[in-house]
Amino acid sequence: MLKQRRLAADAVAKALFDAEKAIDAAIASTANLAGLMPVSRQDANLSALVGQDALMSAIQTMQALGHARGNIVDTHRHLSLTQRDIGLSAVTFFGGGGDKPPTPGIVGHLAAVERDVA
Repeated sequence: MLKQRRLAADAVAKALFDAEKAIDAAIASTANLAGLMPVSRQDANLSALVGQDALMSAIQTMQALGHARGNIVDTHRHLSLTQRDIGLSAVTFFGGGGDKPPTPGIVGHLAAVERDVA
């Protein structure tokens, strides 16, 4: 059963890392495009009005990709908690691009508190 969990977790981890890389690549490509458009317009000696709508669309795409990246990071956090929940907290999955901050764990402990009942 542990082997099945590990195989499933490996597949999910690979898909997660692939998704993270794809979003980062899309951000980089769109940033390159957004940076190139005003420079190209200036190099062509065109009015600032030329291509403004296209530039704004690229900027909006960057914003959407930023939200997508935040969502995939949240997905990663949730999967890290799931990893612990299914007994694989000691397993390291490779392909994620480096060290990550520690996953929040149990903080503190519960203590009994006396209560006055009327």
